[in-house]
Amino acid sequence: MKLKQLLLIISISAGSALTTVWGYNKFTHHNTAFVQTQGGVPVNYAGFFDKSTSGDPVDFSKAANASVQTVVHIKTKIAAKKISNDLPRNHGNGLDDWFNQFFDFGPNIIPEQRASGSGVIISEDGYIVTNNHVISDGDKGIASEITVTLHNRKTYKARVVGYDPNYDLAVLKIDGTNLPFMLYGNSDEVQLGQWVLAVGYPLSLETTVTAGIVSAKGRTIGINSRQGQAPVESFIQTDAAVNQGNSGGALVNTSGQLIGINSAILAPSGTYAGYSFAIPVNLVKKVVNDIIQFGNVQRGYLGVSYPTQELTEDQMKQLGIKDNEEGVFVSAVAPDGAAEAAGIKRGDLITKINGADVTSGLEMSSVLANYKPGDKVNVTYRRKGSEFSAAVVLKKSPGNYDKVVSANVEEQLGADLETLDPKKAEQYNIEGGVVVKTIKKGGAISKTRMEEGFIITSVNGVDVKNVEELGRALLSARGTVKVEGMYPGSDMYTYPLNLNGE
Repeated sequence: MKLKQLLLIISISAGSALTTVWGYNKFTHHNTAFVQTQGGVPVNYAGFFDKSTSGDPVDFSKAANASVQTVVHIKTKIAAKKISNDLPRNHGNGLDDWFNQFFDFGPNIIPEQRASGSGVIISEDGYIVTNNHVISDGDKGIASEITVTLHNRKTYKARVVGYDPNYDLAVLKIDGTNLPFMLYGNSDEVQLGQWVLAVGYPLSLETTVTAGIVSAKGRTIGINSRQGQAPVESFIQTDAAVNQGNSGGALVNTSGQLIGINSAILAPSGTYAGYSFAIPVNLVKKVVNDIIQFGNVQRGYLGVSYPTQELTEDQMKQLGIKDNEEGVFVSAVAPDGAAEAAGIKRGDLITKINGADVTSGLEMSSVLANYKPGDKVNVTYRRKGSEFSAAVVLKKSPGNYDKVVSANVEEQLGADLETLDPKKAEQYNIEGGVVVKTIKKGGAISKTRMEEGFIITSVNGVDVKNVEELGRALLSARGTVKVEGMYPGSDMYTYPLNLNGE
C-alpha cells in the first residue's frame, strides 16, 4: 500500500512539472509583450557586425612614438613693464619727487611674467603651431622671449610669425633642418567614440601622452571671446586627460596624424574635470597657411550681427521664430556688408552655409572661417515662414553696425546713446561703456531714476563696451533687466529697466 501511494505521488509531481514547462513555453512563444527586432538589424547598426569593423584591440604605441618627437615644450617670458598713473607733472620744481616720496604716485611696475605650454612642429624647417594664449597674456602683450625644447631636449629660440586671438592660434618659427614633424589628418573625418591621444607638457612634466575618445564635435564654449572680438569656435571634445601646460599640444588619431590642437579644459573647480577641447586641424591648416603667406588670417565676413546668448522659448516666440526652426537670428545687418548686398535683412533666420546646417552664431562663424574675402558662399535663410537662398560674396571686414544698432537701441530705450571714448574709459578705469546722452520722455529709461550722463557698462551681468554690444545684450533680454554702470567720478549704480514699456 505504501509503495502504491509513493508511485502515485511521483506520477502527479512529474505530470505537474511537464504541464508547467509546456505552459511556460506556450506563453513565451505566443504571448511575448515586446519583440525588439522583427526581421533584421536596425539601420543604425548597419555594418556594425562586419568582420572589418570588429572590435580589434587598439595599439597606441606607434602613434605615441611618432607624435612625441614632434610635440615641443614652449617657455615664454614677458619682460617687466612700467606703468604710469598719467598724473600731470610740474617739471623742474621738485614737487613730483616730494609727492612720489610720501604718496607713491610714481610709476608702477608689472613684474616679469613667465609661462609655459606646448606646440607642434608642422614642417621640417621649423614651423610650429600653438595657442595664442601660450605666447600672449592679454593686456601684457606678446612674449618678448620664447624658448622651444624638443623631445630630445634640444633647445631653440623661437620667433613669432603671426597670431590670431579669435582662433586662439599662433605660428612660431625655429631655425632648424630635417626636424621631425607631424602629418596633418582630416578633422572632418573624426567620428564620435573614436580613440584619440593628447600629447603635451602638462603641469611642468616632460612629454606626456594620454588617451581618450571623441565625446562631441562642433562644440562651442565661449572661451575665445575672452581674447578676441570676433571669436571662432568649433571644438573637438574629448575625455583624454589634459591639464595646464597641454595648451598648444597635439590631439592625435591612432594613425599618428594631427587632428586638433588642444586649447581648453572644463575646469569648474580650477582643475581638469574630465573634458578637454581641441581646435580642428582643418581650421588650423587654414589659419597657419594664411599667417605664413600673408602675415595674418584672411577671413571672409558675412556682415551680420547675432545674439551672443541662446534665445529662450519666449524670446523666440516674440521674434517670430517657430519651435521647430533652428538657425541664427539676424539682429542687425551692416549697410556696407556682404549680407546687405545679397538682400539678407534684420529678422531673417540663417539656417545653412553652403549646405552645412548652422544653429548658433559661433557655429556659423566657424563654418565661415574656412573661407577668405572674395569667396562666394550660398546662404539659406527663412523669412516669415518661407525659405530663401542667396549667393553672398564675403568681404574683408564685417562692416559698420554702429548706425544700424544705435538706431534700434535708441528706439528701444528711448535715449540718445554714444560709445564711451576709449581715453575716458581708461581715465574712469573701465574697459568701455555706452553714454546716455539725452533721455526721451515716455521711453523705457525715462521710467527709471537714471540721469543723463550715466555710463552703461553691463546688462544682466553681460559686459558692454560699445553700442553694438549693448544692442546684442538687449536682444537676448526680455522683461525687466538689470542695468549697471556709473556716473563720471562716482561709484557703480544699478537700475532695473523694464523693456516691455510697462
